Amino acid sequence: MTRWLHVASFVVIGAGAAPAAAQDNTPPAGFTALFNGKDLTNWQGLMMAPEAPKGDKKPRSIPAWLVKMSSAERAAKQKAANDKVLPHWTITNGVIEYDGKGNNLQTVKAYGNFELYVDWKIHPKGDSGIYLRGNPQVQIWDGAVNKEGSAGLYNNQKHARTPLVNADRPAGEWNTFWIKMVGDRVTIKLNGKLVVDDTPLENYWHRGQALPARGPIELQHHGAHLWFKNIYVKELPDSQ
Repeated sequence: MTRWLHVASFVVIGAGAAPAAAQDNTPPAGFTALFNGKDLTNWQGLMMAPEAPKGDKKPRSIPAWLVKMSSAERAAKQKAANDKVLPHWTITNGVIEYDGKGNNLQTVKAYGNFELYVDWKIHPKGDSGIYLRGNPQVQIWDGAVNKEGSAGLYNNQKHARTPLVNADRPAGEWNTFWIKMVGDRVTIKLNGKLVVDDTPLENYWHRGQALPARGPIELQHHGAHLWFKNIYVKELPDSQ
């Protein structure tokens, strides 16, 4: 990628700029690599619960991390989810590759306020997204087909849901998200261009309620072949 510079140390060139690094999957100063380039340490398969939110006019399962259950039950269900989901997310030459046949990949750890870098690419006509605190979603798709472009807060109903500009590179090429989340407000740059400006992300699972204070970061399954790398997070203070 042309955005990576060979340097002796790591720097971040201003908010939203791509971090410079000596090699892929090596975090810049102040960030932690969520993907180590070798395996799925820090990640697990999404497990869903059978319950639908009360009053939901379109019943759907909710993610199991929002449901109370015993530690033993949770461990058993997580193992079953991992056995089903993880084989579809493989590592090839330092890249997470998804075959489109499993379910979401989510961080084991829950996050509150953070900055996040993610490199991604997608097949033509593909569809995916990034869940923030387990809530859908920062949209990913083919910007040549979906003319509004990627990065919009797709499931918003009251606040802006479309990106300010279409900043996508052609399908099959690498793109870079920089995402900042503080409270429920999200700012996003795609390939260095501002596409979402301090916009609230709405609670998808419990409409009208506040977002959870913490939740997983997820790479969304939507039946498309996907690739991800250079996934870096910097946690921010809760009071920021």
